[in-house]
Formats: sequence, C-alpha cells, structure tokens
Amino acid sequence: MKLLHRDIVCQQAVALAGDYLEGTLTRRQRRRFERHLSACDGCDAYLAQLRETIAASGSVEPEALDADTIEGLVDLFHRYRDDED
Repeated sequence: MKLLHRDIVCQQAVALAGDYLEGTLTRRQRRRFERHLSACDGCDAYLAQLRETIAASGSVEPEALDADTIEGLVDLFHRYRDDED
C-alpha cells in the first residue's frame, strides 16, 4: 500500500480505534481510519476484537465482580497510568 501524507499507519489506527467506536472522530479522521482498515487486515481484526471486548465487558455489572477481581483491575490501571508518566 502506497502511503500518502494523509494516510495513517497502524500505530495511529490503534490510537484512534476507541474514538472511532465512540463516534467522536471528525469526518476526515473517520475516512482516513476506514481507508486504513480497508487495506490492513491486522487493524481490521484489532477493531473487531475491540468491539467484542466492549460487548463482553459491557454486560458485566460491577456488583458481579469479586473483591480480588476489582483489586486486580485497579492495580492494572495504576500500573498502566504509571507507565504513561
């Protein structure tokens, strides 16, 4: 695939995937994202996987999680946040 200055690469597509699913991309960003997806099986599969994850986790009520699971998720979030700094 020949990259034009307006094309995005996989790293950018991954970063935009959540915004795409939430519908918060501009029309231009959405077109660029969808153009990348049409040519990239890896990012297309990543987006499908993200959709499945959201569908599965969206059906879990916080009350259904045990204390160890909640603690593990909070710990994971803190480690992720600390890695970003």
